[in-house]
Amino acid sequence: MPRRLLQRYLPHPETLRRQRSLRFMSHWIGNPALWVLSRRSVANAFLVGLFCALLPIPFQMASAALGAWALRANLPLSVALVWITNPLTMPLIFYANYRLGAWLLDAPARQAPDGLSTRWIADQMLDILPALALGSLVAAVVCGLTGSLVIRLLWRWQVVRSWRRRAARRRHKRRGGPPEIGEP
Repeated sequence: MPRRLLQRYLPHPETLRRQRSLRFMSHWIGNPALWVLSRRSVANAFLVGLFCALLPIPFQMASAALGAWALRANLPLSVALVWITNPLTMPLIFYANYRLGAWLLDAPARQAPDGLSTRWIADQMLDILPALALGSLVAAVVCGLTGSLVIRLLWRWQVVRSWRRRAARRRHKRRGGPPEIGEP
């Protein structure tokens, strides 16, 4: 992964430390290990962020921050990935998790009524909850592990590609000519 691209979008720890609402945990936020952009920290951030994003729990960002601290993942990336489940995508994602859970439990999935309301959801919650919890947990584990693996592979591919380009430049420099067209 291009480190510079990620650094461009991530906030600086000093900026967060100065915010009044985060002062009580400024010593924790300022831990340099939580701001490192390495293959391991970014992959762990994807693991934690995607896992927390797909769970129907309150305080997802706080959970992602604690997970980032526990796994030494990149803190801002972990917290930012939780926003995959935002108010626009949350109903679709959690409905898909519910359908997955119903399929895993071999139970018929309930169809949403035409006029979906919070009253209907509250009335059906006891019936929906086991399938939603199981589906969310399975989706969170699968997506978190898949995201972590994909990041590790992409990061490795980028490093190998960079090594090959550097070696090609050295070879061409020794020969005394510019690289041929089509070569890195």
